Amino acid sequence: MSNKPTYVLGLNAYDHDVSACLLRDGEIAVAIAKERITRQKHASGFYKEVVDYCLKVEGLSLDEVDLVVRNCYVLPVPEMEARLAHQFLPFYLDGDERAVAKAHPLFLKQSPKVATLSHHLAHAYSAFAPSPFEEGVVMVVDGVGSMRSDVMETDIALDGVSPLARESESYYRFKGSKLETLKKHWLDPPRSFLSQDFFNMEGLGAAYSRASTYVFGDWNKCGELMGLAPYGRPNACRPLIDFDGEKVAVPDWSQDLQEPWIPETGAKWEQSSSVPHWQDVAWRIQDETERVLLARAKWLRETTGAKNLCIAGGVALNCVANGLLERESGFENVWIQPAAGDDGVAIGCAYWGRLALQGKPRAHEMKHAYLGAAYSDADVQASLKGRLVRFVTRREKTADVAAKAARILTEGAVLGWFQGRSEFGPRALGNRSIIADPRTAEMKDTLNSRVKHRQAFRPFAPLVIAERAKEVFEGELDSPFMLIAKTVREEWRNKIPAVTHVDGTARVQTVHQETNEALYRLLKAFEALTGVPVLLNTSFNVKGEPIVETPDDAMRCFLSTGVDYLALHDVLVSKNAMHRYVAPLVQTFGDVAMIMRGAMQAG
Repeated sequence: MSNKPTYVLGLNAYDHDVSACLLRDGEIAVAIAKERITRQKHASGFYKEVVDYCLKVEGLSLDEVDLVVRNCYVLPVPEMEARLAHQFLPFYLDGDERAVAKAHPLFLKQSPKVATLSHHLAHAYSAFAPSPFEEGVVMVVDGVGSMRSDVMETDIALDGVSPLARESESYYRFKGSKLETLKKHWLDPPRSFLSQDFFNMEGLGAAYSRASTYVFGDWNKCGELMGLAPYGRPNACRPLIDFDGEKVAVPDWSQDLQEPWIPETGAKWEQSSSVPHWQDVAWRIQDETERVLLARAKWLRETTGAKNLCIAGGVALNCVANGLLERESGFENVWIQPAAGDDGVAIGCAYWGRLALQGKPRAHEMKHAYLGAAYSDADVQASLKGRLVRFVTRREKTADVAAKAARILTEGAVLGWFQGRSEFGPRALGNRSIIADPRTAEMKDTLNSRVKHRQAFRPFAPLVIAERAKEVFEGELDSPFMLIAKTVREEWRNKIPAVTHVDGTARVQTVHQETNEALYRLLKAFEALTGVPVLLNTSFNVKGEPIVETPDDAMRCFLSTGVDYLALHDVLVSKNAMHRYVAPLVQTFGDVAMIMRGAMQAG
């Protein structure tokens, strides 16, 4: 009998958040989103970069992969690629990628080793297959899924549903490796060409994205909308969703919602006279979203008697709603896929291939999301050798980087923290993070203005030692993926004001020694100095850019922002006096990333 591992590759293809996940004998070996490689946020297009990344990390050729499963919610991948072969659709396949795709062995591939999967099934498998539960139910809610003509569930009646209707919500029950469809809610076909934008359809995720477009000019800023909601006045805005306990409907917005944010004006969002109105809109859509999700979860609980709930789909990134479900849905356990958005579809594709096509049992639990490449000390040293880096920084190798870093954090410094494998999903979970002391309210404003360059209302998340989480935050469930908002206990709010939101909550990440030793040691060192088992955590990037992936990415972000120190493995980097003279020049003369890249690589 051969000991050769079995590999399944899952792909989210062409539309936003292109990604790949490689399973080795049913365990996630590596997963990556294209944006981390190309540095273009929510990158769409062809999937060569993510395939190559996974194969390189695992040391494989594509021929050694046993099965490839792909998803594109716009159309099934074979049909999508057939269209792309004769149509120029630059969002999905631009001119630069066209020749690359035509030469790639997976493009237009017809093979038993290559399969396609519909969208909500992919989300569902990403939720239950790597969960810790043997049985339970699955909730999938997002903006838009596959068309009714393309869905692959065969255990639910679809009579009377238009072939052009699209998935909005899907609910399932699972036991072991078997998945049963319980119910689906659909988005009716749009009335006009203009309404092809999914956020003009009548669905929960679509309505939230419509509000995001109205308030921020971007359908994909739902996280910002959630952060803005506590500033709104309860019930000051008229209802944005009609919900009768079963159907979600969206009333006409045209009469009294006539203050959309228009980015092209050049004005700053926070200086607009419409901010109070936008706050009220945010409060309303958040409240209505929570109400619908709680009703759906209670229906699932009452209908099935299940104790365990798994959640995926873009709406599952709403940690405030997730906190409500934890407290009030009646489930004993809630597990949320850390890559709940469309990047996580790659995980679902891979597990569907493993369980449904290969007939293998579930055998692995996703205990962490550190699924990217592990960069070597040699990679770190290479990033330190660039001419600009040597000119404007000091570098110190230390035997205990956690202790040294904890000390400088207590002195008010802002720290870039680059350790281990990169995180998969939209959250920085302590390997590609900017970290700071949470004990002063001023730190929040410092980070928003000096480092992140974003609106002042945006909150920051706390890292907390898992064993002390219940002492600081209310709620029983563990939160290792920063996907559940918890109430900060009253006696702790003045101790950690930089991570306590205006409504008294925080988006908590519990840190366990067994899954992140380096981060755990940093927290313990900080606790030893201050008595506080909490640190402020935000993603290692600036507004509009993806989270850093490589040591070079980290160095560029460090040099172009107000981050004071950078911990690259066991090397602590700081800025010398020359940086204050060089940094304004870099900021003035255009593309920071390009300038940094050239200067860093110069010998």
